Formats: sequence, C-alpha cells, structure tokens
Amino acid sequence: MKAIEVEGLRKQFDPPKGAVAVDGVSFFIEEGEIFSLLGPNGAGKTTTISMLSCLLKPNGGTARVGGFSITEDPAKVKAQIGVVPQDIALYDDLSGRENLVFWGRMYGMRGQALDTRVDEVLELIGLTDRQNDRVDKYSGGMKRRVNIGVALLHKPRFLYLDEPTVGIDPQSRRSILDGIKDLNAAGMTVLYTTHYMEEAQELSKRIAIMDHGKIVGLGTHEELVKIVGERTRIDLKVDSAAKELSEQWRTLEGVSDVSEPQDGGIRILAMDAGSLMPRLFETARTAGARITEINLAEPNLEMVFLHLTGRALRD
Repeated sequence: MKAIEVEGLRKQFDPPKGAVAVDGVSFFIEEGEIFSLLGPNGAGKTTTISMLSCLLKPNGGTARVGGFSITEDPAKVKAQIGVVPQDIALYDDLSGRENLVFWGRMYGMRGQALDTRVDEVLELIGLTDRQNDRVDKYSGGMKRRVNIGVALLHKPRFLYLDEPTVGIDPQSRRSILDGIKDLNAAGMTVLYTTHYMEEAQELSKRIAIMDHGKIVGLGTHEELVKIVGERTRIDLKVDSAAKELSEQWRTLEGVSDVSEPQDGGIRILAMDAGSLMPRLFETARTAGARITEINLAEPNLEMVFLHLTGRALRD
C-alpha cells in the first residue's frame, strides 16, 4: 500500500526568476517502509520535506500523505506526521521533560495522558535519567534525541527526519539509527534525508538520489549500483598534485568517472582496473607525485552519485 505519493512536485522561490529548489520530483513510500532521500546540501531534500509537511506550498505537482492532499487537506496531513527538523527546535532553559510537556501541549495533549506519553517518549529516546536536566547541559546527540521525541509525542503514523545525525558524536549517531529501526519495526513509516550514503544504505530498502532539485536515481541499493555496471572502484591517495592527477586520470581510456580530490584522496570508476593501474602509477610518477595508498572495491552509492552527476556526494 502506498502511504505517501509524490508526483511532479515543484517549488520555485520568488517566481518567475527565483531559484528552483525542487524540480518535478516523483516517488512513493510504501506503508511501513523507511525511504531515504540521499543527496548533498542544497539538493532540495529539506524543501521537499517542508512541502510534505504543509509548511511550503508547491508551485506545481501533487502529493498525498495517508490519502490526503498536502494542498487541499493540510490539517489532516499534519495530524498524521511527526517532523524532526534539521535544526534543533528546543528551549535551552527548560529541562528535557519540560520541553516535551511544552510541545505536547502544542499538540493539544493535557493532564495524565500527556504525563504518561512523556514518560513513554523519554524511555524511547533513552533520557529518563536525564529528564530533569536543562537542555543547555545536554550534548548535541542528546538534543537530537529530544528533537525526535517531540515528533513522536502524538504517535504519528509517519515520521520525517531531516538530516538527524549531522554534527553529533558516533555513539549518539548509532543510538539514533538504532532507534529509527526500532520505530520502523513497530510499524512506523519513515522518510529520512541524509548526505551520508552509509546511513541510507543501512536504513532503507529503497533510496532516491537527489541533486539540484531533481531525483537522478531511485531504487534499491542493488538496483542503483547496477547503473554503473560491471566496473571497479579504485580508491587512491597521493602525496601531492592531487588536482592535476585527477584531471589527467579523467582522460585515460577505460576511466568512467573521477571524483574531485579530498585530502589527497581520489576515487576512480574503471572498466578494467588491472590494465588501468600501471598507467595510473606512470601518470603519478611523471607528475612528480607518489601513490601512497590504493584499494579496489565494488562500486557503492557514492560512485553511483558521481556517475549520475559528475561530482562526488560530499562536494
């Protein structure tokens, strides 16, 4: 059953000459699925979530959430969704519990039902023992967990999470990802945005790759990787001349794609790694550089993104 259906969704700011943030996006999300929008900052992921949350009106296209139109029935859509924004939306001078009580009242919850639900949410996000501490004493990861807790207070049918692990420590990130999987196992339908390919791959069966307001690839991890065919990913590190080498390697026969250098690291997608590698070493030697590290691997989502867009995911 299709829980969320998006068809040709478009958002242009300050038309007719303003920037087009989302340009004809279409996808659907099955009931009980975790669906990821994967793409760099500025790809249009947050704008898409804002339209599906009825916070922004689209300039074109349609979307239905739980059977209700985002333009014709926004109140019914909002009643079914919990939204975790990219920015922390909490009051630092209140405790974790006080924040949850405040936002619960904004949802119209009162009395014992609210107190009971706050207890349940604190248990879900693992902050029962820190519930009375002020939020300004929390770590970034703890604040993120309270942000998620706010979105869960009214027991939504759908949960939207917009880059929920940005800027937090690995332990908190692990806790959040495991929590999302637990919620999904209990029946929650999740729309998840990220620029971390490993998160999309871990959480989602289906992934939409988004760039410059468009979906450039959509499918399971296996389907997306098939886009690049029977090619090999070569991960290299050089001690100098990385920019020059990446440009030269891009012109070699058998090279499909080359990423922009990052800290001396370059990724190449090649048809025949065995015959290509001697030429890579020879080009580096001629440029006065040395390859200090080289690894071969199967293509991943980052290489799919590079192949589809001509640039690395984290550019």
